[in-house]
Amino acid sequence: MSEDPDTSDTAAERVRTGQLNVDEVIAAVEGLEERPIEEHVGVFESAHEQLRRALDHQPTDPA
Repeated sequence: MSEDPDTSDTAAERVRTGQLNVDEVIAAVEGLEERPIEEHVGVFESAHEQLRRALDHQPTDPA
């Protein structure tokens, strides 16, 4: 009998990057299954915008 992937220990592990703004986006997308389907597009559009801003952000040199 194979183990259901939705109930395995790895399914409970959450991806985290250590970047607060990126981790917030990931958490919002992870929470989609609890939201009505009508809200999914808005969450994905927001996630895309926030991730684009994070990628476009130029880190400052702490020196």
